[in-house]
Amino acid sequence: MATKYCYLFSEGNANMRELLGGKGANLAEMTNIGLPVPQGFTITTEACTQYYEDGGISEEIQKEINEYIVKMEGITGKKFGDKENPLLVSVRSGARASMPGMMDTILNLGLNETVVNTIAEKSNNPRWAWDCYRRFIQMYSDVVMEVGKKYFEELIDKMKEEKGVTQDVELTAEDLKVLAGQFKAEYKAKIGVDFPDDPKEQLMGAIKAVFRSWDNPRANVYRRDNDIPFSWGTAVNVQSMAFGNMGDDCGTGVAFTRDPATGEKKLMGEFLTNAQGEDVVAGVRTPMPIQQMAETFPEAFAQFKEVCQTLENHYHDMQDMEFTVENKKLYMLQTRNGKRTAQAALKIACDLVDEGMKTEQEAVAMIDPRNLDTLLHPQFDAKALKAAEPVGKGLGASPGAACGKIVFTADDAVEWAEKGEKVVLVRLETSPEDITGMKAAQGILTVRGGMTSHAAVVARGMGECCVSGCGDIKMDEANKKFELGGKTFVEGDYISIDGTTGNIYDGIIPTVDAQIAGEFGRIMAWADKYRTLKVRTNADTPADAKKARELGAEGIGLCRTEHMFFEADRIAAFREMICADTVEEREAALAKIEPMQQADFEALYEALEGCPVTIRFLDPPLHEFVPTEEADIKALADAQGKSVEDIKALIAGLHEFNPMMGHRGCRLAVTYPEIAKMQTAAVIKAAINVQKKHADWNVKPEIMIPLVGDVKELKFVKKVVVETADAVIAEAGSDLKYEVGTMIEIPRAALTADEIAANADFFCFGTNDLTQMTYGFSRDDAGKFLGAYYDKKIFENDPFAKLDQVGVGKLMEMAIKLGKPVNPNLHCGICGEHGGDPTSVEFCHKIGLDYVSCSPFRVPIARLAAAQAAIKENK
Repeated sequence: MATKYCYLFSEGNANMRELLGGKGANLAEMTNIGLPVPQGFTITTEACTQYYEDGGISEEIQKEINEYIVKMEGITGKKFGDKENPLLVSVRSGARASMPGMMDTILNLGLNETVVNTIAEKSNNPRWAWDCYRRFIQMYSDVVMEVGKKYFEELIDKMKEEKGVTQDVELTAEDLKVLAGQFKAEYKAKIGVDFPDDPKEQLMGAIKAVFRSWDNPRANVYRRDNDIPFSWGTAVNVQSMAFGNMGDDCGTGVAFTRDPATGEKKLMGEFLTNAQGEDVVAGVRTPMPIQQMAETFPEAFAQFKEVCQTLENHYHDMQDMEFTVENKKLYMLQTRNGKRTAQAALKIACDLVDEGMKTEQEAVAMIDPRNLDTLLHPQFDAKALKAAEPVGKGLGASPGAACGKIVFTADDAVEWAEKGEKVVLVRLETSPEDITGMKAAQGILTVRGGMTSHAAVVARGMGECCVSGCGDIKMDEANKKFELGGKTFVEGDYISIDGTTGNIYDGIIPTVDAQIAGEFGRIMAWADKYRTLKVRTNADTPADAKKARELGAEGIGLCRTEHMFFEADRIAAFREMICADTVEEREAALAKIEPMQQADFEALYEALEGCPVTIRFLDPPLHEFVPTEEADIKALADAQGKSVEDIKALIAGLHEFNPMMGHRGCRLAVTYPEIAKMQTAAVIKAAINVQKKHADWNVKPEIMIPLVGDVKELKFVKKVVVETADAVIAEAGSDLKYEVGTMIEIPRAALTADEIAANADFFCFGTNDLTQMTYGFSRDDAGKFLGAYYDKKIFENDPFAKLDQVGVGKLMEMAIKLGKPVNPNLHCGICGEHGGDPTSVEFCHKIGLDYVSCSPFRVPIARLAAAQAAIKENK
């Protein structure tokens, strides 16, 4: 059977989103339930996919479109290009996921000189007829032929100036007729041919343009941000026109059945008399609040309110609608579930449960987990933001709002913050040494790096605002200044950054504190009721751990012990250990660090109140800990009683060509078992002390050995850990239990997981490294080519931000399937950055992980995503 590419509105329904797109499915549904919808037909998403395969609209599809034009003419009683009763249509896009403003629309299609004169005479309204024609020429030129809007805007402005008027609506029929002529001349000058007169040629051009707009830059960016695959395609809706611009008894509007900003149950929207839809959306004229429509069009408004109620009752969700009033009669042009702020989403979901429209599970399922982020960080004041103009834009890498004085180094950030200054740290890129400065700053702005760059990952972990990868910044770090948006910013200048949108503003924009309101707690309680996946946090400090616990974390899935070595008093002892010539010297240096590590671990156990804590042993290569500045090298040489040359030689010896695959992780413990001994002693002593203080807690440390690729590595390091731990426990006369597991972050570990599981109590997938190793991409350098990969449709998103379920996911699944039969008590989790990404959390649920672990501020997101995965599975 041949594929059907077109459906009349009367042939579809709301369940056909994948084929008809959201708009087409909803137009069909509104037709079915008897609402006043101007009739037409939808060209399917499959036709769009075919268009990209064939490089154009095939004859078969064109033939079907022509058949449906005839059907539409039959339904409306009007004909394309007819002198007596001409048919005019709108052509609109409609993907299965709502993408507001991303793709193109053409109104008033079907007009030519003959048709304009006909409708001018028949309606006795020449001004309206010529207004439609000049609009059509302008939109068709812009959208279909890609002649910029500005040329036409200039002609309109010139005409208004000549006539001494300020509003488009003040231009007469004659003026608009002259403009239409000027527009067509402009079209011919730019394109080289006459403006098309044949309505069918116009329609094919418009349909092609909508298909083409599926691949425009803004649509591609929006899709990447919202997990919408290119393969879905967009449908096209051809709908007979309802005219809101025929005079003062006509108008057009956009409305929401509830307030999309607050969620309050009241009609919200805007209306313009004598206008078409584009006028409202484009903000060409200032519309009036929807309530005023009651005075101008009482009958249409009363009917519209009924329609709103019908649609909410039908869809059980807040609706966003477009409508037109023609000669006082109401026409519905579209409805969809409205986009809303996170606050509004929570309120609406709770209200719908209280109104009996949704179950708890449905309420949990309707919230986009990614939006929760915005609830947990200070926000810019919405009014102030609306009035401000961004000077630049990077990637919104970590949500929140930050404003402060610009500083260029981590040390300056600390120093200024200690004086009570609010600062924003601006760097080419950040490194682990910048951690103190990042903590001291209100926010971080980097020139390089993507969503999973060091700055982004660390900032999200701290719940700190970060905008990364703003390549437009011309940086001059040496002289502490940079250029952006035509202005030079120097140290101490005020700047504001928005970690949600990536926008950068000159000066101060006031912020308001985030409110975690009652609805937030309610939704989260429902989420916890239905999820099966546990949620832990990645935390290295008691403050992070405490925050995560407040946000509902059920344990620590990853504590990176190296972050504890960067404090000033510790780095000195650690560098002493690196410089040691003998085991004894190394042990003496480590002995200085042990009590500090122990105190850190005690504070973490306390913050987690007896929940499990996984502590990863030292992971990064040693060169990350050695000084780079001349003065620091001299200080280290003096402290060690060595020459500067000796220290420089030592540092050069630590240099690695590929540190990612170098002397790090368990390889350090194999070379220097004394490091693992010290860390084990600190972990176990801390646990014994905290358990003594809290008899009702079950403190059970989980020691994680990183970067294992061969079972023999694990056996060697595990033996060191067990001997040390057992000795400490025996000496204390304690019965403390502990576990030793490993991080699966090397493909070979996943491939040999059965051997490894026989020697491990748990697996934790470190998917940041596992992704690097599986792809052979460096996470720090991928930004250089990912843009080209997106443009060429090789990738649709960043594999470091969204788990690659096909490749990396297959390794994870394999490791679980190999590991669990060998060791039925094996528990498995994930602690890479993907642990807080909703689609990745759903995948973790599917493959049977026991928990996900993510940065503190992403804990609520993971809790909600885990609940949604369980609800979806039970459906």
